[in-house]
Amino acid sequence: MPTDEQYQNRRRNLLSGIVVGVGVAGFVDEVVFHQLLHWHHFYDRSTPDIGLVSDGIFHAVSWFATVGGMFLLADLYRRRGVWWTRWTAGLLLGAGAFQLFDGTVQHKLFGLHQIRYEVDLLPYDVAWNVAAAALIVVAVVLLLRTHRASASRK
Repeated sequence: MPTDEQYQNRRRNLLSGIVVGVGVAGFVDEVVFHQLLHWHHFYDRSTPDIGLVSDGIFHAVSWFATVGGMFLLADLYRRRGVWWTRWTAGLLLGAGAFQLFDGTVQHKLFGLHQIRYEVDLLPYDVAWNVAAAALIVVAVVLLLRTHRASASRK
């Protein structure tokens, strides 16, 4: 059962986790797929120089999201209101939502970039979006646990 401080800060725990999750997922995407594997840039519909600039902007936004979410977490810690299960649910929800948005909207709808080029995309797309869905499912399970714990307070 959550403490009074955890319960009062339940939304802030979720928000902090989501913001950190989005930032970390963006960071991992940038480092692994853009920098290490060189599979794509954030924006591939122009010159390589524009692709690098778009990667830099994407990296900065991911960094600011991570730092902002960590400031929220530090404030929760100061208030003694960190509810780790709920925060972790937010982290997974943010990462999964980022990845699902990236895989569907950015890759397919807007065509900003593909996961990889000159290969059959189907296995990559399936793996990408299934991993995103798995993160979201685990997040929902954790959120349901915290909801039940909150309900038992009454």
